[in-house]
Amino acid sequence: MTERISLALLSLRLTVFLVMLMWTIDKFVQAEHAARVFENFYGISGLGPGAFMAIGAAELLLILAFVAGFQKTVTYGLVLLLHTVSTLSSYNQYLDPMNNLLFFAAWPMLAACFTLFLLRDLDTRGTLGGRARV
Repeated sequence: MTERISLALLSLRLTVFLVMLMWTIDKFVQAEHAARVFENFYGISGLGPGAFMAIGAAELLLILAFVAGFQKTVTYGLVLLLHTVSTLSSYNQYLDPMNNLLFFAAWPMLAACFTLFLLRDLDTRGTLGGRARV
């Protein structure tokens, strides 16, 4: 049972990392796209490419620590917080579901982030955190 749980949690951690890595890379290679996202979804405008490089660098450090299972309470919690803000800030897209279907993929990912945070002590496969505390 523990083997199956650790494999399931590893698969969640790797796939959440993959999505967040793509969002992070976007900040480095398409700062103008990131600027539009920040303006349209978070109400933050006026950030230049340098700001997105800094945000991207901080985000990259966070998600690398997350995928490594380092300081799980902090890194899993921050990933959950970031994805919660991202999911909730897209509320207008949920009001027009047939034209924004892809936005609904945020909800299962949010559940994955929540599950990883809740079960972080059992997420031991491929982590720096060691064995599960039972």
